[in-house]
Parts: sequence; C-alpha cells; structure tokens
Amino acid sequence: MKKLFIGIDISKDVFDYCFLNSENEIIEKGQMPNSRKEILKFCKKVKSFKAYEPLICMEHTGHYGYLLSCVFTDQNLCYSLLDPLNLKRSFGVVRGKTDAIDAYRIASYALSNKHKITPFELPSYELRKLKILMKSRSRYSKISVQLKNGIQANKVANKSMDIGDEIIEDQETLVIFKAKLKRIEKKMLDLIKATKELKITYDKITKVIGVGPIISINCIIETRNFTRFYNPRKFGCHCGLAPFPHSSGSSVRGKTKTSNLCNKALKGIIFKGAWTAIQHDPQLKKYYNRKIKEGKNKFSVANAVAFKIVLRIFAVVKRDEPFVKHAV
Repeated sequence: MKKLFIGIDISKDVFDYCFLNSENEIIEKGQMPNSRKEILKFCKKVKSFKAYEPLICMEHTGHYGYLLSCVFTDQNLCYSLLDPLNLKRSFGVVRGKTDAIDAYRIASYALSNKHKITPFELPSYELRKLKILMKSRSRYSKISVQLKNGIQANKVANKSMDIGDEIIEDQETLVIFKAKLKRIEKKMLDLIKATKELKITYDKITKVIGVGPIISINCIIETRNFTRFYNPRKFGCHCGLAPFPHSSGSSVRGKTKTSNLCNKALKGIIFKGAWTAIQHDPQLKKYYNRKIKEGKNKFSVANAVAFKIVLRIFAVVKRDEPFVKHAV
C-alpha cells in the first residue's frame, strides 16, 4: 500500500496540515481549528484516502498538541511526535517561515526519515494526570523558594526601613503555597496507590537509599512506568548523567563532560538524591570519599553516584527482590 505522509504544524487555536505522497507531491494542504469537532473532521479526511497508509507527524509542542494526540489515539490513527530541536536542525538553512511551510517541511521530514520514525503511544490516563500534577508542584515549589528568599531579603532591609507589613503578607502567601504543595503531593500519592502497576513500581524504587517520593514519581512519569526506557544507560544519558568525550584529530582535546541536551530538571532532582545517598549509604559514602582523595572533582563524583542510583532503580524494577542496604 502507498504511504501518505502528513505534516502538522500546531498553534494554540489552529493547525496547518500538508499531505505528501511518496513522490514528494502535495496532495492536499490547509488549516483547521484546533478543537475536538474539527479534529474529528480531519480524521475523516485522513481516512478518506483509502488507497494510502497514512503516517501523521507533528512537532512535540506540549499542551497545544495534547488534544490532537488524544483524538488520533481514539481514532486509531498512526502518528508520531517529533523532537523540536532535531526537527529544526534537519531543515538546514532556511529563510523565513510560515505555519503552512512548516507543515510541508514536517511532512517532507517524515518522507525522508520514514525508516526511523516510530509511532507514538499515548501514556495512560494515570501517567498523564501525574505529569500535570508534577508540573503544578514544580511551579508552586519555585514560587515558594522565591517567597522564602524574598522574606529573608526583606528582613535584612527591615533593619533600615519599615516593611513589616510586606514581610507578613509574604509569609501568609508562603503558608498558602506550602498547603498547595502538600495537597498536590497527596493527590499524586493517592493516584499511585489506586493504580496497582504504579504502586508496585513506587514501592520498589522508594526502598533505594536517596530515592524519595518526588524522585520516584518523576522517574515513573519520565519512563512511563519503565516502559519507555529499558536500558538504564539510555535513561542516564536522557537525564544528563552520561559523560561524552570531546576530541577531534590531534589538536582538539576537550574535557569529557555531560551534555546540555538533557532533562535538566530531572537531573537536578536525582543529584539531590545522590547527595542524600552519599550521607546515608555506607557503600556510596566510601566510594565518594575514595574518589575525592584521588583528586576527583566532587561534582563529577556526585554525578557518578547519581548514575549508580539510576542503575539501582532499574535493577529493583526488573526483579522482584527489594533493595537491600549492604554494610561496608
């Protein structure tokens, strides 16, 4: 059956589409509102090309493309979400852009890279809800830190001017956000406890020293309950824990270091767990002290400890035995 490559460029209110055949010929293009009713009409349009096997490709734009993903899944359409950075770099040198042109470029990318494009599988309802709750928690957590810092700064300034009312208002606001954080964390834990598969995974990985509820939930979300990543080394690379060499010929000898192309938020969370593990796990503490005595940078050693934690997380998920703390 002939292939039909469909590129979609998503915006808040509308989405542009472009249909290409295997000969890179435009069969149809246009624009439709980004609403459930219109997306269903678009699905009927795609299914009307009965002589073709459609492959829909669109940029991973977060919540703007969420409705499209849900409807495509319900309608059993094959679609793929493309990495924005990888997609942008594949276009090469471009001059100017419009949504219609971007839709064509995405379809053309799908045609050129059809051999390595994999269909996207929408995560379960529980995982999607966990992800939204975790994002809300992250926002409230950042605001709480800003408020704490602001209160401390105002207390210093209060020695030279009267800003007591502002300090009290910030303290009251901080109490509100702390309560919000507790409610969100309770919702996440209740959702995990109510879902058998998630609870089993959560109970296993929280036994690992240095891995608390937030690290556990983030790992479950990012790995889709350990179905998206099977290899801990690939997950470590995704988190930015894997160092890469930087050399070329005989003249370029850069430092071996981690890449900035990673999930920095997840890396920061696992790093915090690594410092906790160094304090409370005898094996990791001994390893850390030994490497420091050898002259290693403390952050490089902490990065290695963070990766060891990732290895332990994947190990306990794959087996039925719980994590056991060993003495030195």
